[in-house]
Amino acid sequence: MIVSGTKELPAPRETVWGVINEPSEMAKLMPGVESFEILDERHWSAKVKVPLGLGALKMTMNFEKLEERPPEFASMRAKGQGVGALMDMTTSFTLSEAGEGTSMAWEADVKIAGPVGAMGQRVLQPIVNQQVGQVLAALEQRVTAAATSGGA
Repeated sequence: MIVSGTKELPAPRETVWGVINEPSEMAKLMPGVESFEILDERHWSAKVKVPLGLGALKMTMNFEKLEERPPEFASMRAKGQGVGALMDMTTSFTLSEAGEGTSMAWEADVKIAGPVGAMGQRVLQPIVNQQVGQVLAALEQRVTAAATSGGA
């Protein structure tokens, strides 16, 4: 399942890059993060609780930075394991200057296996869209705060 879009952010590209390229900042943006651990500059993990309609799915997520070209492009892979689900997600984003702000083109390729994955794309797509929407809204708030305080 591939989801993608563009988000306009009211901050310079370097400020946006500073937020999305810092694992501890990214952890604050993700809904349901219960704990977070940085292993090294390319790897980190988080324990998350993903809301799934009637209940929540607890997952251990392992993140790896795949590629980065500051302050323009980055991609990462996240692998998650939980009861009844395996998730494998690759995300990338490209930042471009848009006047005084930044335009972020993003894409996520999400694969979910196991009983949860068997629920099908029709059921999972709105959940994925909701999660992405929450991350983007949190990113906009964080970037706006960083831009107005004069740094990330």
